[in-house]
This record gives sequence, C-alpha cells and structure tokens, in this order.
Amino acid sequence: MKAMWLAGSALAVLAMPMMSPAEAQTTPKESQRASTVASRPDLEGFWDNRSITDLERPRGVAKLVVSEAEAAALVRRNPLIILTEQERKSVGEDPNNTDLLKDKNADRGYNTFWIDPGTRLADVKGELRTSWIVEPSDGRIPYKTGVTTGGTGLSPVNFDGPETRPLAERCLYMYTAGPVMRNVMYNNTMQVVQAPDAVIILLEMIHQVRIIPIGGKHGPSDIPKWGGDSIGWYEGDTLVVETVNAHPQQRSLISPEGKLTERFRRWSDTQILYEFTVDDPTRYTQVWRGEMAINRSAQPPYEFACHEGNYAMAGILGGARELESKGITPALGPGIAAGLDVIE
Repeated sequence: MKAMWLAGSALAVLAMPMMSPAEAQTTPKESQRASTVASRPDLEGFWDNRSITDLERPRGVAKLVVSEAEAAALVRRNPLIILTEQERKSVGEDPNNTDLLKDKNADRGYNTFWIDPGTRLADVKGELRTSWIVEPSDGRIPYKTGVTTGGTGLSPVNFDGPETRPLAERCLYMYTAGPVMRNVMYNNTMQVVQAPDAVIILLEMIHQVRIIPIGGKHGPSDIPKWGGDSIGWYEGDTLVVETVNAHPQQRSLISPEGKLTERFRRWSDTQILYEFTVDDPTRYTQVWRGEMAINRSAQPPYEFACHEGNYAMAGILGGARELESKGITPALGPGIAAGLDVIE
C-alpha cells in the first residue's frame, strides 16, 4: 500500500557518506572521479516502467512490433483491463458490492482499486512492443525441458504449515528488482541516484534497493547474494551492469551459475532504454535478450509496507483444513483472470 513518498534528499544522504574537511580536499583521485562523473549518462530522477507489455509475448501474438490499431485490440483483451472494466460496471450496477465474491473466486478479492498496470502497450524506441523479449523471435523464455524459474522449492500448493509456504508470503521477492528487472501490476515507480562510486535504484515495490558498485569486483563465489552480485561500469553514454551468483532460494531469471548483463542509456529526455541479456546454459536452450522502456515519472516512489504479522496465514491454513475435512485437496485458486477472454 502506498503511504508517503520518500524524499530524494534522504536517499542521497544514505548514498553519500560524510567526509571530513581533509577528505573533501581535491586530490588527483578526486579529480579523476569528477571527470568520470561529468562524462557519465544522467540517469537520475523518478522513473516508471508500468505497461500492459510484459516480459513474454502472449501466446497467439506473432509480432513484436504492432500498429496503434493492433495495440488497442491487445489492450482490450488484456485480463487486467477486462477485469477493471467489469468491476467498474459491477460497481455501477451494485454500489454495495453484494455480488463481488459471488463467483467464489477468492483471487478476485484483490480488487482493482489496488491495480495500476497502465493502459497501453510499451513504446520502446518509438515502437509499440508486445513483449520485452526481443530474442528469441517468439518473445518467449527459452526454458530447457522440465526447467522453470528458480526458488526454494517451497510449493504454493503445500498447505501443511507456515514453514512450507513460499517466500513471497514473507515479503521476500524481487520481481521488479531482478535479476531481470520487470514490471508488475502495481507499484512500478523507481528512483535512480548516481553517486561517484555506485548507482542506487530504489524500487517502489517491496521498497527494494539495488546498490550497484561502479568499477568494483564480484564478491566470493561461495557467498550468493539476494538479488545477485552486481557490479557496474560506464561505456560512453551507457551504464553496464553485470550480475552473477544469484541466491539459489530466490525466484530469479538466472541460476547461481548464470550471468545477466544489463545496459541503461538515455533514449530521449523522457525515456531510459533498459537492455538485458541472459546467459545461463544450465536453465535455457540459448542466450536470450530483451528491451524495456523506463519512462520519466512526475511522481516519486511511495513507501511500501509489506508485513506478515496479520491474519492471512491463519486464513490460508484454516481454509485448507476446511477443504480437507470435506475430502477436497487444497489447491491454488483459478486466478484473477479466470473465465476472461484473453490471449494466452
């Protein structure tokens, strides 16, 4: 839930350590650093990657780039857009929401007041895109047979006890921060701060912060990191970031043996072009890559509070015991878009 925005100055204070008067004096090292700072691309500010476009292309959609008319048709068939329109119509006909849960789809208890995915396909380099993935040409992740995204192995359909529930229920997930950075159905704002020795990316979702050392070295390979071990450097007008050694318990798009290379550069005054390449032969049949539009935002990120000290766990486990008493095996719900006419 959004509560209050974080002032850029506060983050800058965290990112920039205080120096003594002696340390603040100009030295050859400081002069060299200032020169590097002066030549780097300006990525600072508030940004947003919300879009109907997702990482993978919907099944049944052949083209990466579409016309305005084709894009409008795809938006009309997007499940979140359909759901929003249905809920708006339902509220108009039933102001008291008496039929909100009539279909017994518990997944729809998360009403669209909280959903903010955008209303258009992404404009990437002046083209309307149907997926962030540009290679392979079908816009789909080239998983090896039997391989999916990583994680703890804790199954969302295991309702034996709180220890078996997946990490997302403990607010431990990094879908927007990566590896690979992605957009989700709400909280897609971010803030970029560039210090001389690091780039800091504050994500609105889960209040995650990526701290990318500039010119550093990767840490020990036997110590995996949540979010991976990232280092960065500048190549002309581009920030290049290399990430390895992702934590094996993280639901990530690279395995602990994989490598992600990201490139950030200004495409225009209002857009950063985010390019990524995934090289992970343990999980994929080929190297795959994509491009994402990150657009200038007039609004800063808001503080995000995800807490697990509520009644959800008792409800999840209690509901499972109730189903079992009726001889029903607990399972996941039908999904927020159950029964909707979508391309997938």
